[in-house]
Amino acid sequence: MTFEDQLKQKTEEIERILYSYLPAEEGFASTVISAMNYSVKAGGKRLRPIFMKETFRMFGGKGKVINPFLAAQELIHTYSLVHDDLEVMDNDAFRRGRKTTHVVYGEAMAVLAGDGLLNMAYETALKAFEESGAVKKRVIRAMEVLSGKAGLYGMLGGQSADVGLEKAEKAPDEQELRYIHENKTGALIQSSLMIGGILAGADEEEVEKLERAGLLIGLAFQIEDDILDVTGNEEILGKPVGSDQKNNKTTYVTMYGLERAGLDAQRLSEEALGILGGFPGKNKFLCQLVRSLVGRDR
Repeated sequence: MTFEDQLKQKTEEIERILYSYLPAEEGFASTVISAMNYSVKAGGKRLRPIFMKETFRMFGGKGKVINPFLAAQELIHTYSLVHDDLEVMDNDAFRRGRKTTHVVYGEAMAVLAGDGLLNMAYETALKAFEESGAVKKRVIRAMEVLSGKAGLYGMLGGQSADVGLEKAEKAPDEQELRYIHENKTGALIQSSLMIGGILAGADEEEVEKLERAGLLIGLAFQIEDDILDVTGNEEILGKPVGSDQKNNKTTYVTMYGLERAGLDAQRLSEEALGILGGFPGKNKFLCQLVRSLVGRDR
């Protein structure tokens, strides 16, 4: 089976798990539920839950205790995209080849859909306690990581810094740009690797290494996003390109140029692979997945 076949199979597995936790579109709140489900079912790479599941497997994890966290992580990621697309944020009309949530349901309902997805993420993650064989200490630690990396000292902090800089009179310096990339993009990838390890029984030293690997992967992933905004094909991406330049936004590419950006993405990925390859239960698919993110077309 090729890597592409494996990736397709694993993505479909994640989507089956994810969709099993979505609420029924009924009752007086059916419109916001419809908006939530529309957002989740827009597709995507499902990269974060795949990272989580593969790390869980790498450390010998067994059972379904990971499933609620797989779904919760994608719900958090989706909520962030719904809010990111809003008129007061990036004002994007298309994502993954179809209209964004605020275009279809209106801005107010999109705000509520994002809020609903975030709240449902924590409700879903807590279902891990109900799984047979769940080790409570591990679930609690995983909950701490899930909430922390999504919050003020993680993704939310990075997003707020990004928004704040758009109104600033000066362009961000290297330190500010790195902070945004580490948190806005890297934090959820960090938590995916860490939670997979924690629930499988990885020790603290191993979890710290996973956190470092997630940071490196997140930085490389964001650099590639910045590259694609310049070189990408709009039909393949499913969203407009050139938006960073149109909005006069400072990115890794505008700061360092395309050549260095590509080289740095490669260097960061190789360092992450060095960490992942050092664990006893090396996961070949996980390493291939990291490699595939450099030079991707979407």
